[in-house]
Amino acid sequence: MWDKAVVDMIIAGIGETLYMTLVSTFFGYVFGLPLGVALTVTDKGGIKPNVIIYKILDFISNIVRSVPFLILLIVLIPFTRMIVGKSYGSTATIVPLVVAATPFIGRMVESSLKEVDGGVIEAAQSMGAGTFTIIFRVLLVEARTSILVGATIATGTILGYSAMAGTVGGGGLGDIAIRYGYHRYQADIMIVTVILLIVLVQIFQTIGMFISNKLDRRKR
Repeated sequence: MWDKAVVDMIIAGIGETLYMTLVSTFFGYVFGLPLGVALTVTDKGGIKPNVIIYKILDFISNIVRSVPFLILLIVLIPFTRMIVGKSYGSTATIVPLVVAATPFIGRMVESSLKEVDGGVIEAAQSMGAGTFTIIFRVLLVEARTSILVGATIATGTILGYSAMAGTVGGGGLGDIAIRYGYHRYQADIMIVTVILLIVLVQIFQTIGMFISNKLDRRKR
């Protein structure tokens, strides 16, 4: 049962899962970080309150987050096909993963930024700091540990989403678990893929917490 072909398939599945997770997390932060900043800045009590912009961003974030990932995956098939030319495989799965991750990451970034002491922001404003200076030199710097912890959580969540994508041929360990463990009743392959997914989450968690602890000024 566990011949070279199966082992090679598992190794390839690990590579595809890491590829989907890391690339999706990166692009999730490319879009989610600015979203979180915008939500924080335009909220009531933010440095540039704007009810209209906040309500629009808040509504979009809540709508996307309310859609279960498997449904979102199916709904976005035409969009995915337009972007990458196909709707299956690890590269195609990145598109819905980024769409699902962006509002999730945006909310975590918003939560992290709102933890920053208001006195620090007021001090920066009293010294004449502008909006962008406060964002980049105060908010993001002071919240970096919390943001990194959020990134660790986001990576684990996206990893779980990538496994779910296996139900529609998304590639990676999830696809292997569905095709062999479920459809072909090969319980041993199912168990191995689940264990590997757990190990990957633990590795991401350990690395993320190690880095965040190193950057936490309160522990120096």
